Amino acid sequence: MRLLNLSGISRLLRAAVLALIIPAVPAGLAGQAGGPIKVVDSLGRTVVLPAKVERIISLEPEITRIIVALGAGERLVGIDFFLRRHDRLFPLVFPPSERLPVVSNQGQDLNYEEAIRLRPDIIFSSPSEFRMTDSIERKMKLPVVALASMGKFRDLLAEIETLGRIIGREERAAELVSFFGRRMGSLRETGPVRAAGAGPSAYLSFWGSLLRTPVSYEPVEAAGGKNLASGLLPSYLGTAGATVSLEQILLWDPEVILIQGNYPPAERQVTVEGILRDPRLASVRAVRDGRVHYTFGFWYWWDPALVLVETAYLVRLFHPGSFPDFDLTREGDAIFKEFYGAEGLFSALCRVLDCHEWKPE
Repeated sequence: MRLLNLSGISRLLRAAVLALIIPAVPAGLAGQAGGPIKVVDSLGRTVVLPAKVERIISLEPEITRIIVALGAGERLVGIDFFLRRHDRLFPLVFPPSERLPVVSNQGQDLNYEEAIRLRPDIIFSSPSEFRMTDSIERKMKLPVVALASMGKFRDLLAEIETLGRIIGREERAAELVSFFGRRMGSLRETGPVRAAGAGPSAYLSFWGSLLRTPVSYEPVEAAGGKNLASGLLPSYLGTAGATVSLEQILLWDPEVILIQGNYPPAERQVTVEGILRDPRLASVRAVRDGRVHYTFGFWYWWDPALVLVETAYLVRLFHPGSFPDFDLTREGDAIFKEFYGAEGLFSALCRVLDCHEWKPE
């Protein structure tokens, strides 16, 4: 039995699920054919864009990934610091990125001299850096659009549609949104998943720290689990992360602990073995039951293919024994091919991260 099999699901139920996931066409994007269009970005700013966008600088990794998935990677004229130095996936899905100049520093500040030399038609920035967005627009005197999903599935799909309209790839954007909706809908319709929060409680150890955790993480809820940090306030505006105490983790007593494993093994500061051997955590249910696992996590929000793979993985992780024929690598390769058009991309990532070893008991 395959995890994402839709056979036997009623059309009415499927339509109801997809309606919750697939966004309506964003307002303010319908420009006249051949003329400029107006976009309301994630900061609520109205930005007037040229009808033809051929040269793009993106300082928001999520946007860059979507541009490549839309088949417009050749329009990127520069790459941000994070994607060049830290992202293990992006060079696999878009090898030409290795030749692109880096246009930002570690703090994601734009290198203005390099940006001017590259003559972009548009710059995409992060809504987390709202002052930077206005500053870039004033100094560069060209359109700057701040977009990000902020970790929300619905906003990710709206973002794909928005980018499709900006760069003239509406049909491809519609294909990706439909594919994402169908796959996510099939997961939410899977028998063992039931309602969000009905599965195991989970604590997420992210960003190289036992005590750093996302306060919002939709793959957990979509897989039927409960993120114990849900509802906490983030450390600062524009992020999804908070710092908690060890005492809070003990009080929560999670059934599952998830560790961000989106690092090569040699770079992981928090490991499954380390948590299982930590005497401070010996009383926690997840440790007692051996339910401590790696997961992917988000880096500057989502890769649209990887978040689907992760949700499918978490469904199996939260409901062991329910999907004996599920093959993470096979499923991942199929999803990545749909988004990026090449064979074996997820398998290649697994070789870097050793994620083919991530198997529940």
